[in-house]
Amino acid sequence: MGIFGGMSLDVVPALASIKFLEDVPRRALRAAGKEARWFSVPAGWALFRAGETSDSIFFVLSGSFGAFKAMRDGRSEFLGHIRAGEPVGEMAMFQGGIDIDGDGIPDNVPHTSSVYALRDSEVLEISRKGFEKLVSAEPEILNAMIRLILSRLQEGNQRNRRTAPKVFTLVATSPSIDLELRAKAIQKALARFDIKTRIVTGSEGNEKPSSFFDELEAENDIVILTSTMRDNAWYRLSMRQADRIWVVARADAKPSYPLFPEENSPAQSLKLVDVLLLHHGDDRDACRPADWLKAAGAARIFHWQGIDGESCDRLARTIAGRSVGVVFSGGGARAYAHIGVVRAIRELGIPIDFAGGASMGAVVAGCVAMGWDDDEIDYRIRKGFVETNPLGDWNIPVVGMVKGHRVDARLKEHFGNAEIGDLEMPFFAVSTNLTDGAYRVHRQGLLRRALRATIALPGILPPVVDDGEVLVDGAVLNNFPADVMRELQRGFVVGCDVARAPEGLKAKDFVNPPGFFGWVARHGFSAAPPIAGLLMRSGTVSVNPNAGRELVDVLVLPELKDIELRDWKAYDQAVEAGYTAAMTALKHSDLKEKCCAVSEA
Repeated sequence: MGIFGGMSLDVVPALASIKFLEDVPRRALRAAGKEARWFSVPAGWALFRAGETSDSIFFVLSGSFGAFKAMRDGRSEFLGHIRAGEPVGEMAMFQGGIDIDGDGIPDNVPHTSSVYALRDSEVLEISRKGFEKLVSAEPEILNAMIRLILSRLQEGNQRNRRTAPKVFTLVATSPSIDLELRAKAIQKALARFDIKTRIVTGSEGNEKPSSFFDELEAENDIVILTSTMRDNAWYRLSMRQADRIWVVARADAKPSYPLFPEENSPAQSLKLVDVLLLHHGDDRDACRPADWLKAAGAARIFHWQGIDGESCDRLARTIAGRSVGVVFSGGGARAYAHIGVVRAIRELGIPIDFAGGASMGAVVAGCVAMGWDDDEIDYRIRKGFVETNPLGDWNIPVVGMVKGHRVDARLKEHFGNAEIGDLEMPFFAVSTNLTDGAYRVHRQGLLRRALRATIALPGILPPVVDDGEVLVDGAVLNNFPADVMRELQRGFVVGCDVARAPEGLKAKDFVNPPGFFGWVARHGFSAAPPIAGLLMRSGTVSVNPNAGRELVDVLVLPELKDIELRDWKAYDQAVEAGYTAAMTALKHSDLKEKCCAVSEA
């Protein structure tokens, strides 16, 4: 299990220090202590892994753990932190102890997630027998534990302040970076949210015991540790204490490989790393932002212009759990409604910090992430999709009804060679990987290539082949990827879903249909043949129209009854419907009050 200890010392004082057990009589604690053991778990080691069984409950005495869940596409999703005084493993213990297979022996239930120590930690393990003794002495313990389990089940992927990161280590890649100035700018921005923040430098925190950092966490909302990347004791300690590592780098410099000195930092090994890329005036970038992402093994990249201002405010909102992510569904021409949603959000003064989506929703989200204002988005979408049909280069199909050359040309015209890492804010697009039957989340690489993959509806547009994998429209598996947005950031999510159950196709179009050339002779090349509608319906018919909706804080559902997936000319009507629906939904929420600063420092 990767642990040290298991000592047979008197664990009663440790039991008494746990808040859950504070009302248990001393005599009962001594009885339960015979069924308990204390041990330490070094940073980065597993307390238990998904699939392992246990008949015990664990209580964190000091340090911090992180819970992780395996995703369908092979990634590990970080579920949250488990801090001092909190139980872990309680669900497996409560579900176990029942004779499931009928052999007369109680069976243990496997853990559904893996739990790793994020820093050197101490744990008290109590067997089921010992826990039953505690419950007999103080029945309220069981009620409190049931409330905790229900709370964790209800939280799921929802916002959860209790498990949000508290300790951020800002590590500078160069001594020329004034890290104290940057930390104080973030502290000032956090103060406007009434967030109590403590900055700790090496001169104060070096060689301090773990109890020092536990006290900092208890007394402050956020703790920021600052260190320059070098092989010394404070750097190693600050990295090991981090819930999340923020690598602060200059855009006019190149990363070294490997970037980090060799050190067992749990946050680093578990990919809880972001890059803050500093931009100074007109200085030219020395490399692609993706190079910094790769060197740091980071999940996200933030661009920091100047010192104070919107860049710093976005970082503060992200730390405080007050960031706003927008997620947009696919839906063909109906996705124009997302443009109206963006306009409403901006008019109400609500910031947008993260953007993502599937299919045409990802295209609109990409416009937002590019930093375009409303007029620019309007111009680009009209020119690229409304004025002429981007799917008009029909051909006799081999892999798609259209050649896709028009779509490729327009994506290149409007998005150029921008990479996802270059964008003003973190962005993702979702495509469907037909090779392994899972969806892929695009967070790096050429933006236009990710967009081309996410809109490649099977049978209409040719798929995108990437590294031997066949990628098609994200709407096939995850049309409203609110779950991906939840994983990307722990703030608020505004989602607009324009999907709906397929309407009945016109049956007459499929009775004695003409051949391809007969259709062209009657309708010309500009009109899509009936098979286009058939394929678009087939590609999305299995999508659950309600999937993901429970994961958003504000759900926008525009009225688009008369707009079909292929009504590319219904632009103004769809945009207005999105604007109207968003204004109604947002005005009835308290999102602006939650995500915007509540006081001036």
